[in-house]
Amino acid sequence: MRRTILVIAVLVLVLSGALALRLRAQAAQLRGPSGGSGEIEGTQVDLAARITARVDALHVKKGDAVRKDQVLISLDCSDAQAALAGAEARLAAAHAQASAAFASADASSRSREASAAVESAARAQAAALASQRDAAQRQASRLEALASDVALSNRDQVRASAEGLGHQVAAAQAQAAASQEQQRAATAAQRAAGAQATAAEASVRVAESEAVRARLLAGECTIHAPRDGLVAELPHETGELVAAGQPLVRLVDLSEVKATFYLPNAELSAIRTGAPAVAVADAWPDETFAGKVSNVAVAAEFTPRNIQTRTDRDRLVYPVEVVIPNAGGKLRPGMPVQITLRPAER
Repeated sequence: MRRTILVIAVLVLVLSGALALRLRAQAAQLRGPSGGSGEIEGTQVDLAARITARVDALHVKKGDAVRKDQVLISLDCSDAQAALAGAEARLAAAHAQASAAFASADASSRSREASAAVESAARAQAAALASQRDAAQRQASRLEALASDVALSNRDQVRASAEGLGHQVAAAQAQAAASQEQQRAATAAQRAAGAQATAAEASVRVAESEAVRARLLAGECTIHAPRDGLVAELPHETGELVAAGQPLVRLVDLSEVKATFYLPNAELSAIRTGAPAVAVADAWPDETFAGKVSNVAVAAEFTPRNIQTRTDRDRLVYPVEVVIPNAGGKLRPGMPVQITLRPAER
């Protein structure tokens, strides 16, 4: 009986000690810096083309490190190149038509100006001849008042001259009227040529936009790396027909990685955007990686239906994202890490 009591007493002491150590560890953890476990993620970029084409050549392999602007994949773009050649030919034709239309409009303008000048000259000539005719008629009237034979002879000559001047006046007026009609026709032709020039100019703009689009699509024939990174996926092989918009290459940029951990509601006051943090990876237990908090979620996750009690409120957690420079590339996607906020920044 005594032995049983002794065993029970020892067990009670051991359990009490273990419980005390557990409570002390929990208290130390609560007093320690905030943090949590997360998983490394890189910046993932999926590259696709805007055209449907066959894969002509793969210039990289899965896992290769690539530099910005490096050629990754070449596509067979015979259709795109043919469309570009057609668009450029239409653009050249549109420019030629526009040049001809503007030249025609300029010629019509000059013709109208010449017709106006001819009309003005004809009217001036008609006015001068009319003045001479009127003078001759007045002279003939004065000679009619004289009774001598010389006066009668001069009167006939002056009247004949007046009649001749009258015919010249009529001819000059007719020429002015004809020039006026020519001017009206030239004005109409100028308006038509101007409308054609405007239409030709619009055709040039349309052809230019088509050429720009064709050049843009032709430029999709070669896939370049938009940034440094690692080739994570090459889902298609040489010769495959790939539809527009389907991923051709997946790059992962590991120059800066991120990890997300969850912070309890009670510790939310210990964190802010931009706060420094330290990450420790299982693969590199003796090395720390400095980072900083890039985002603290505005809404909690794993929210219980009822948060009326203190226990329920303590179950609220907020996702916290930390970015970590990774110049050496030691941190890889999927690698677990332990994130700790620096105690001095609490």
